[in-house]
Amino acid sequence: MEVRFIPDPEQEAFIRQGIASGRYQTAEDAVRDAMAHCEQDERARVELLAAFDEAESDLEAGRYADYTNETLPGLADELKREAREQSSPELR
Repeated sequence: MEVRFIPDPEQEAFIRQGIASGRYQTAEDAVRDAMAHCEQDERARVELLAAFDEAESDLEAGRYADYTNETLPGLADELKREAREQSSPELR
């Protein structure tokens, strides 16, 4: 199956600029890169929607915690600690 793509003038200018700057060797490289970013964005969108669905289910099932002004600092500390544990070593 052959797929053809006809860019609009702005897209064509962007592709030409990418080739002129050396970022891409060919128009096909530019389109391939754009498609890779599109696929990545779509995967992230699907993951986000799944997380929202899970959160909604948790709320409906009563699986959540109420936080007050007194308990929020503890939550912030916990989230920071978790983020540090998940970050790359050079960011710790």
